[in-house]
Amino acid sequence: MKQMAPEHHLEDQSDERSELSPIALRVRALESILVDKGYVEPRALDAIVETYETKIGPRNGARVVARAWTDAAYRDWLLTDATAAIDSLGYGGRQGEHMVALENTPQRHNMVVCTLCSCYPWPVLGLPPVWYKSAPYRARAVIDPRAVLADFGVTLPVETEIRVWDSTAEVRYLVVPLRPSGTDHLDETALAALVTRDSMIGTGVALPPGTDGTDGTDGTDGT
Repeated sequence: MKQMAPEHHLEDQSDERSELSPIALRVRALESILVDKGYVEPRALDAIVETYETKIGPRNGARVVARAWTDAAYRDWLLTDATAAIDSLGYGGRQGEHMVALENTPQRHNMVVCTLCSCYPWPVLGLPPVWYKSAPYRARAVIDPRAVLADFGVTLPVETEIRVWDSTAEVRYLVVPLRPSGTDHLDETALAALVTRDSMIGTGVALPPGTDGTDGTDGTDGT
């Protein structure tokens, strides 16, 4: 079976085939028709895209995870009623109406896929990456999740159970990755910088301290 490459490889291959995918071309054509007929304002579309790329993105989910790492009461709330807990931080809205948080442990690693389309929790993760919507990921994540994790550079102990969750239009998932060791001294802001988008999908793990731009000693930005 053909191995799936991480996101940047998939994107490189896509760039080699064409500048825009068939779906992107169809979206661009539809956008042009709507604009030409005066149904939508180009600047409004640009504002929506910018919002999801810069304001409603992985940084929101990272703050949720960091809060769960540092606040036991919030962690319990997140695991029992993720929708309300996430909304309490101001990250609710469309595509995040029904959220479930999945906590990774040394015994279990959670990974999320949408086998039917590309259902994704926009308020906490922003727009879905190209590979999340690809047929290879959607198929192989269910059939051979350990191999998919290896494609993303993640190797888990053999004894760690890997559980795959199928996102739907009714339920979206947020993975709470394991907190990296050696981070007891970091504050919530510094911890959020260690949380990657892939770690909240389950195809990655949180970064170790010192690899995210912080100095790993006092929780301050090292840039």
